[in-house]
Amino acid sequence: MKTLKLRIVVTFTLALIGSSLAMLWVSASIAHRFTIEFFEGSMKLQLQQAQKIYEGGGPGRLAEYLEETDAALTGKRYLTDAGGRDLVSGVDRSNYLPTGFDLLGFAKQKNGQEIMVRPSLDGRYHLVVTAPPPLRFGSFLPYFFAVAIAIALLGWTLSAGIVSPLHRIANAVDRFGRGDLSARVASDRKDEIGNLARSFNAMADRIQTLLTAERRLLQDVSHELRSPLSRLSLAFELMKDASDSEAAVSRVRREINRLSQLVATLLEVNRSESDPSSMRTQPVAVASLTEEIVDDSGAEAEVRNIRIETQIHCSTVVEGDPELLRRAIENVLRNAIRFSPAGSCVQVRVHDGNGRVKILVRDYGPGVPENLLGRVFDPFFRVDESRDSAAGGVGLGLSIARRAVLLHQGTIIARNAAPGFQVSIAIPVSAPTPP
Repeated sequence: MKTLKLRIVVTFTLALIGSSLAMLWVSASIAHRFTIEFFEGSMKLQLQQAQKIYEGGGPGRLAEYLEETDAALTGKRYLTDAGGRDLVSGVDRSNYLPTGFDLLGFAKQKNGQEIMVRPSLDGRYHLVVTAPPPLRFGSFLPYFFAVAIAIALLGWTLSAGIVSPLHRIANAVDRFGRGDLSARVASDRKDEIGNLARSFNAMADRIQTLLTAERRLLQDVSHELRSPLSRLSLAFELMKDASDSEAAVSRVRREINRLSQLVATLLEVNRSESDPSSMRTQPVAVASLTEEIVDDSGAEAEVRNIRIETQIHCSTVVEGDPELLRRAIENVLRNAIRFSPAGSCVQVRVHDGNGRVKILVRDYGPGVPENLLGRVFDPFFRVDESRDSAAGGVGLGLSIARRAVLLHQGTIIARNAAPGFQVSIAIPVSAPTPP
């Protein structure tokens, strides 16, 4: 069958037919059994009484008794001999008697009447009772129709509840396959179909993230590599006629190093954005990690004649990727060092509170124009577009920091400190550090 809906309808139709036949058989069996049980006891008593009256009073007295019994009870009664001759009227009623061996409570139907035959113990007499069945088949038809309608409605509802959401999922898959990366399935079901919809949405989110990161990476690479490659090409041309070959080689080497650094940084930000599952989480003591980063950055700060002042009051750990956290804090700190004026200081504070570890890094540089504060975490954003990569970096440090913080369900905020520039990082705490 081509459609699931047709399968469901056919299945329920077959189930309806099978259940109806089963109900008919059960109903007929119940009606037959009830008829036998209904007449069994009274027929035994009536046969004994009729036999006694006939043997004591003859056919006339027997006729009176049978008339009185017929008037009091349902049906018509006859007493016959072993051959089936009516002992009152002499009419042959052998067609009422059972053929073959005698069955206790034998019953058959004739002209819409239920015929019950009860033989005496000695086999000389038969009591024949004809009466309408106490339970007619027609009395069950309304119930059969009610059950059939209920099953049909149930089948239609079930098929609609299964097929309709599957159609929505199929449409979303088709839209997504045609390039609409925003296609999602809205479903709050808790069953397997709801799980399928949520799995598709999760897959779509993942693919959209990967494709978006890939497109952005290609755009960023094509944009950012243009200038270094142009300078590198020019440097090679100058090497041909350069009087100082060592200086020319040194310049080429610097350009190559800048290219390598740029590519490595691009790959890092792309990995962190496109594969959050690559995080290898473990307990990280933020205080110790920050102290290591400050020590590593000390040489760069000393060259620029900048002091790093630290205030670390933290005794907690977070559950996270130590390399990503290191990259986030280090990028913020090196950014502050890069834009701090000579002779100034960079303040680093770490403290915990309200279930979070907070890292604040402040410099006393020129700050950022208020209209550009919202863009400082964008990839390749530079406040001064005229700066080259040697002076102002490639504009990825704070972008990487933001992504790393978000992967840890944290927050990162930048603001002007008047004077200077401050970045605040907050990471949720997992557990206290043992004393």
